[in-house]
Amino acid sequence: MKIDSLKTYEEVVQYLIKSRRTKHLLLGNGFSMSYDSGIFSYNALSTFIDETSNELLKKLFSTINTKNFELVMQQLDNFVEIARIFSSDTQLVGKIKEASNTLKDSLIEAVKELHPEHVFLVPEERSRSCFNFLNDYLSNSGSIFSTNYDLLLYWVLMRNKSEFAIDGFGRDLENPDETIKGDDPEFSELRWGKYKKKQTVFYLHGTLPIFDTGIDIVKEEYDSQHYLLQKINERMEKREYPIFVTAGGAKEKLNHIMHNKYLSNCYDQLSIIQGSLVSFGFNFGEYDTHIIDAINKAALYGKKSGEKLHSIYIGVYSDSDLEHIKSIENKFKCKVNLYNARTVKIW
Repeated sequence: MKIDSLKTYEEVVQYLIKSRRTKHLLLGNGFSMSYDSGIFSYNALSTFIDETSNELLKKLFSTINTKNFELVMQQLDNFVEIARIFSSDTQLVGKIKEASNTLKDSLIEAVKELHPEHVFLVPEERSRSCFNFLNDYLSNSGSIFSTNYDLLLYWVLMRNKSEFAIDGFGRDLENPDETIKGDDPEFSELRWGKYKKKQTVFYLHGTLPIFDTGIDIVKEEYDSQHYLLQKINERMEKREYPIFVTAGGAKEKLNHIMHNKYLSNCYDQLSIIQGSLVSFGFNFGEYDTHIIDAINKAALYGKKSGEKLHSIYIGVYSDSDLEHIKSIENKFKCKVNLYNARTVKIW
């Protein structure tokens, strides 16, 4: 089987319409790369590493001989465990943990630095085209799940004023007693939770504008004086960081997810979707088995009633992608279908 022999994206959509199957969307890094591979590719992150002034990071990537952040993070986690077993030197463990934290901070910095400065740098016609692609899911009772850290998805949905895109954030009235007396209402910053029951957009691994204050999950937003990235940068300068799942392996990623109320809710919602799931730009690699586990939970969740996840449509870009998915399709508990991702017109 070759990629050219696979169904087109349009054929998949038409089939799901005819079968009256609710469809959901899972986005991976390929979604951002389809906008600009020079900005959002792993090669761009590699260039960032090459040009960093942090000698520790350069040595880490050189020693392990990779530009893969996930692999280096996983190796550091392994080193910590090995050091605990074979060494009584607590300073060594501390140094490895410090290196791991430096690496995670650098990943956030890299994504931020490589990012387009603001939403208006995305041409209007490309933004609208992407919105039409996304809204086909949201306006038909579907949900969107993304593992991307960047702002593209958020920007497109906001710029096009999607009425169906609900990320669960809202404002709480801070002075209800004073308001009753006639004072002007005072509202909180955007907090997650108020609209979580209506949520349709889920950032499975976090994203740049979402922060954990320790009490609330909050979202940065534009105002008349600042672009969003400016405000994110101001928080980071105060040593506040976006919610990012930066662990190396799938087990560590899931552990991070389950210890954050926003992320765990996103994961739980993926685990109970019904109908069909369409993936784009997501390669289901060795660090993504926790996503397959969530999909399998959805496939088994409503098995008795029939209200379950029946199938997944995985977009593949190349014959090697096709070969990889074929080698792991037995790991899925629902029917696996493949389509030619090159036929998707997003931007």
